[in-house]
Amino acid sequence: MDPQNLRIVPVFSMDDQAWMRRSSVAMPKFWQGHSVAPLVGDVLRIGGRQFAVQGRVWEHDGTAPVLRLFLSSGHAESDTVFG
Repeated sequence: MDPQNLRIVPVFSMDDQAWMRRSSVAMPKFWQGHSVAPLVGDVLRIGGRQFAVQGRVWEHDGTAPVLRLFLSSGHAESDTVFG
């Protein structure tokens, strides 16, 4: 598979999506130029939080393959604020 044709789309929980919007966290281009797709169990660090790949779904959008990565929650105990 040609890595240029593969689109990788991370899927975050609703809480993590909201955190990314509030914090203006940009998604790094982890896979740009790599020929190996991420596997279940791989871990990504984004904006100081850690996300594990929990599942993968292959799709085709009509023009190219799409790999959706379902990620664990990035909410860590150290991020919790007790009020």
